[in-house]
Amino acid sequence: MKRRTFLISTFTGTAALALGTNLYLSDDLPFEDSHQNHHMIFSVLIPVFLAGALPKVPNLREESIQRTLVAIQDSIKVLPVHQAAELQELLGLLESRLGLLFLTGSMTPLMLRTHAQLINMLESWRFHFTELMMIAYQGLRELIMASYYSCPEHWGGLNYAKPNFLET
Repeated sequence: MKRRTFLISTFTGTAALALGTNLYLSDDLPFEDSHQNHHMIFSVLIPVFLAGALPKVPNLREESIQRTLVAIQDSIKVLPVHQAAELQELLGLLESRLGLLFLTGSMTPLMLRTHAQLINMLESWRFHFTELMMIAYQGLRELIMASYYSCPEHWGGLNYAKPNFLET
């Protein structure tokens, strides 16, 4: 066997094995388990997108993140079907190693990345040359920001007060 043939067949076999494992494992997960993984992805992305808005006190910060996760779930429920499907596809890719490799250039899970690495990843999406990556960035950002500021307890940071309507 020639060296080139060996290298090509090894690479092809490894790629096929990785793809097969990825497809097998992602199809095998029930929706509830993948939904929990979405919580992990969002809990990692929320501090990046809301860096200056989150409270500094650890307990309040964690409460704020948890409240935003609930608001994200509520927001996803009211998305149009095609947008919800696209979001689920993006989150599924972010949960899989091959999807991470394709989207970020690294197979390191988002939960194991540093804050600076996450910022660099999102900034590369924000200014990416393909529109699809920019849309992915904007969609995640808008979902997280809208969910955070949909909670009345977060309006104080905006100096916004709910209007009082006088009944006549």
